[in-house]
Amino acid sequence: MSELWILVGATSSMARAMARMLATRGDALILAGRDMQDMATTAADCELRGAPFARVMAFDARQPDTFQPIIDALDDRIVNAAVFVGSMPDQAEIDADPGLIDGTVIDSFSGPARFLQLLAPEIEARGAGVVVGVGSVAGDRGRVGNYVYGAAKAGFHTYLSGLRNRLTRSGGHVVTVKPGFADTAMTWGIEGMFLVAPPEKVAADILKAVEKKRDVIYTPFFWRYIMLIIRAIPERIFKKMSI
Repeated sequence: MSELWILVGATSSMARAMARMLATRGDALILAGRDMQDMATTAADCELRGAPFARVMAFDARQPDTFQPIIDALDDRIVNAAVFVGSMPDQAEIDADPGLIDGTVIDSFSGPARFLQLLAPEIEARGAGVVVGVGSVAGDRGRVGNYVYGAAKAGFHTYLSGLRNRLTRSGGHVVTVKPGFADTAMTWGIEGMFLVAPPEKVAADILKAVEKKRDVIYTPFFWRYIMLIIRAIPERIFKKMSI
């Protein structure tokens, strides 16, 4: 029997690329997100590529009642999940309206974490399964341009670390993914972007990390070294920089 992958935030261009790759190798899919029509198109494409089935289900990080139906839809297959959910309002917008913080944290951290808390017992019961949590290099250090989004992703990184510690004991695994700039709707129109990776590159790196049971990856790989330098800058200097 093929494995089952739940892709949360399936309208993300990274999730769409990963869904196609999983379908090609014969995995079953649950595509979860808000735009049902968009996901239906992806599902049809995935079934043509070889997925035994690609089911579309509603998921909204701000609507917890959409979480349990996905869990209830699981069958006896080994279940894996990849979470691509997040939102990144412009920091200037948040500065003008601090109320936007709540939605950013729910979308990028607490909503996905709450869903994964429901999924974890299913992985433990099967004695196998992988969780892929897509964070961001923004979570490695608070920067003036996006510190609220970065804080949410830093929280998600810490959550994934603890979940990895938990699931390892029963045969599961958790991969934390920290993309740099990727060609997605979240980054379209943002000035100053550089070294932008195509979604297919990110998806391929994720599947390679799953296969090798990596704990934390940066994608593309060179972001590990970029962020190593950024983290090493003394705070007295860093606080004067606009990066």
